[in-house]
Amino acid sequence: MEKYIETLLLLLVLFSLATAIDRSQFPPDFLFGTATASYQIEGGYLDGNKGLSNWDVFSHIPGKIEDGSNGDIADDHYHRYKSDIDLMHSLEVNSYRFSISWSRILPRGRFGEVNSKGISFYNELIDYLLLKGIQPFVTLCHYDIPQELEDRYGAWLNSQIQEDFGYYADICFKEFGEKVKYWSTFNEPAVLVNKGYRLGIYPPGRCSEPYGHCSSGDSNTEPFIAAHNVILSHATAVDIYRKKYQIRQGGWIGIVASTTWFEPYEDTPMDAMAAARALAFEVGWFLDPIIYGSYPPDMIQLLGSVLPTFSGSDKRKLRSSLDFIGVNHYSSLYPKDCLFSSCYLGPFVSNGSVLGLGYKNGVPIGPKTGMPNLFVTPNGTEKIVLYVKERYKNKPMFLTENGYGQNSSDNLLTKDILNDEVRVEFLKSYLTSLSNAIRKGADVRGYFIWSLLDNFEWVHGYSERFGLYYVDYLTQKRTPKQSAKWYKKFLIEKKSNE
Repeated sequence: MEKYIETLLLLLVLFSLATAIDRSQFPPDFLFGTATASYQIEGGYLDGNKGLSNWDVFSHIPGKIEDGSNGDIADDHYHRYKSDIDLMHSLEVNSYRFSISWSRILPRGRFGEVNSKGISFYNELIDYLLLKGIQPFVTLCHYDIPQELEDRYGAWLNSQIQEDFGYYADICFKEFGEKVKYWSTFNEPAVLVNKGYRLGIYPPGRCSEPYGHCSSGDSNTEPFIAAHNVILSHATAVDIYRKKYQIRQGGWIGIVASTTWFEPYEDTPMDAMAAARALAFEVGWFLDPIIYGSYPPDMIQLLGSVLPTFSGSDKRKLRSSLDFIGVNHYSSLYPKDCLFSSCYLGPFVSNGSVLGLGYKNGVPIGPKTGMPNLFVTPNGTEKIVLYVKERYKNKPMFLTENGYGQNSSDNLLTKDILNDEVRVEFLKSYLTSLSNAIRKGADVRGYFIWSLLDNFEWVHGYSERFGLYYVDYLTQKRTPKQSAKWYKKFLIEKKSNE
């Protein structure tokens, strides 16, 4: 009964936030699609001569994944990609954002051969997308890398990885670039380095007290070393694309940022500054160097010599090294100042001296979702998009991820998961907020729902369900949820009115 009442209250909140959103409120050439990531859906982890990735290894370590699962099979998309693309086609989407498994293309990085079977798999997938009228939107690195690079030289902690990433990107541009018009180098690099090198809950599992309990690592320095190598790897790949492929292939290249909106905890100058620092340490950390050639002033002031420096040649390579910004947005938080006031886990200098909170005086910032620290806060969409618009001179944007998670621990019946009216209202309210930002001049070119399918949700395993399609992991049967039916209706209604 308690869960029923909670869901009813959530629906009432969402109904009050959503307006009569429809397809006509977006530009005619707007990309509407779904999003996935290779490790989360492909499975076939050793099929087709694929090498081990860092996530293949990490997920097999006892205690790392909440439900004890791994991505060995996941959604078996490696063997079922055509039927999954048929599902997308039935939804009437015109784009699909997915990632390429680096270890499927280069099982041992540049220390081994190019895997022709991996090349064939992605060529066949891309060809089938195009046959169905769906534009590929490809991410080169969505957290997973060949384990070989970790074992050989420490992956993102070593500048050698810049050469490896450039080598990998070059192969992908060469093999797929005539058919792929949208490339993103990295998905959410702030998540990659924070969870891998500050908190230690993603591979390679490095951290130090008080951020986590790891056997090795330094949470106060390593995230910034890893981030620096990610940024310069991005610049390396973009430089290769610009010089060798872009003019002939006619594509775009960018990066996808994680973007939480931070609403000041109190109406005070300290909390306003905390919100600005939080945004700088999440969004500006990667986008400022790529667009302006230097780290955000807030980071420089707080961290000083802890931040690596960019050489003159680095800055020349970085300058405007993207055509678009991908914005992944789910939720908002309150940034509690820890610079001028005490926080229960210390000064948090490594994280901008800010503690992100979902509650104020016991009241959540928005209705809770099934995902820890994600709340329903649709107004944050408009705010974060306008923030990116103003800070980065209205670079073209794509909302590359947005979705609602349900947790299996809530003891939901299958019929309740399929009748996901809460997700439908969530999508309506967030799309309404996005359309408001577009009306205010934000140059947004597309929107991708996370996710096409229920899948392996990283450290949460299969306990979280974000999909438009319910997946029975025993049989791999896909069943459309109410949200899939709504998305199709949303997309085709415009066509019938044209």
